Amino acid sequence: MATFANQQLVLTAIGEDRPGIVSELTKLVSDCHCNIIDSRIAILGNEFTFIMLLSGDMAALCRVEHLLPLKGMEMGLLTMMKRTSQHIPGEYSAGYTLEYHGVDTPGTLSKFTGFFAEQNISICSLKSDTYEENEQLMMRCEIEVNIPVEVDSDEFKMKFEDFSRKLNVDYIFRRIR
Repeated sequence: MATFANQQLVLTAIGEDRPGIVSELTKLVSDCHCNIIDSRIAILGNEFTFIMLLSGDMAALCRVEHLLPLKGMEMGLLTMMKRTSQHIPGEYSAGYTLEYHGVDTPGTLSKFTGFFAEQNISICSLKSDTYEENEQLMMRCEIEVNIPVEVDSDEFKMKFEDFSRKLNVDYIFRRIR
């Protein structure tokens, strides 16, 4: 017999930032008898963004799917939902965090993510922003990656060092798992 306890739903809400949004959304989820497995919040410009991974039985997820659109409209939020299943991680030899910073140059993040894609490296998390320093626009980024078992870690690190040198960015690359 199949179990529905592991049903999952990804919920995204975007709207003008104001106090109380998180409280109202998490109350709705709780009132529907769902559990928040994972969540992320970011303020981008003047927009609040909230992503949650929910779990619950079929009826609980259906309640959220039914109630969230109306609640979102009441709160002035754009909401999206998508059913998913539990993530089954691949086989990885290691996980690393990369932090880099330098002068803000258009295309740098695209080059980094392209490099990882070419090396068959999965990006699990990414955060980037810009800031001013000495009247110059600077960038900083933190990327978490998983190295698949079939990728030679030492060879990858050498390629990455060469790649970073060409982009002229300072970085810290550290193993986290």
